[in-house]
Amino acid sequence: MTTPTVGIVMGSDSDLETMKKCAEQLKAFGVACEMRIISAHRTPVVAHEYASTAAERGLKVIVAAAGMSAALSGVLAANTTLPVVGVPMASGPLAGVDAALSTMQMPPGVPVACMAINGAVNAAIFATAILATSDAALAERLAQFKKDQVAKVMEKDRSINR
Repeated sequence: MTTPTVGIVMGSDSDLETMKKCAEQLKAFGVACEMRIISAHRTPVVAHEYASTAAERGLKVIVAAAGMSAALSGVLAANTTLPVVGVPMASGPLAGVDAALSTMQMPPGVPVACMAINGAVNAAIFATAILATSDAALAERLAQFKKDQVAKVMEKDRSINR
């Protein structure tokens, strides 16, 4: 079994359906990942341990999804030197806007990249881009993915003008 290089962490199982899309996109690129449910507020010791041991376990990027206060990505980023990609989840009365603002407003010294609300697929692509800076084969797969996207759009364009 391949050692995971991306950790996908979510604050609740209510995030699982969305974050499965992140795992699926990573797998399509051939990137091994692991998924965990860890709450910044309900399991803070577990969150600290996960982040502080992530690099030694072989992870290179952490994708963290959380709604409402969206503290998870910041807690993980505070306890690792790995890049952390935050995915604000659509939940609560503000439909994820609060989570997006929380993810974006990290204090200096604790950076978290912020994707769109429910942006699990883009989180996977961004994590892959980070990994591809030191993996030529992965960089090729990412380049092909982008070429395939162009081809799909061009085909749709041609189909409406026939």
